[in-house]
Amino acid sequence: MHRTAIDTLKGLIVVLIALLVVCQVFVVPEVAQQMLVRSPGLGYLKVPGILITVGFLLCVQISLVCVWRLLSLVRASSIFSNDAFNFVDIILGTVALATLLIVGSFLTLAIAGVASPSVVILCSLGIVVGSGLTLLIVVLRGLLRKASQLEHDLSEVV
Repeated sequence: MHRTAIDTLKGLIVVLIALLVVCQVFVVPEVAQQMLVRSPGLGYLKVPGILITVGFLLCVQISLVCVWRLLSLVRASSIFSNDAFNFVDIILGTVALATLLIVGSFLTLAIAGVASPSVVILCSLGIVVGSGLTLLIVVLRGLLRKASQLEHDLSEVV
């Protein structure tokens, strides 16, 4: 992979992480407070909503840090090391956890009786995308394992 592409991707990751931190610190609490003003009867959902949302965003941030590390391994031509598998496994875990957080949020909102059609659509989309990403990462991890084995076999031949 070209060095410029890797550096550009790393720059975008820094911007994304910074924006996610801003969302965690300022946007999420403000949205929760506005929800409380509009629907005072749902005040009991404020703290769990903030915690789940911040947890979801933290999953995204952890995944981005792992992608950063994988890009560093690509740049160093050591993507087929055991470290790569560790980072892929962490990404897999965070994507699965984020999907479970969406499922939990959806169930909570449905039980509370506040799941509007737009919430149902967004949660359904999040569940489908999260499940698809989880399966895609499993397949890509298998491809990385196979490529790593082939690289190891070639190094023995040479």
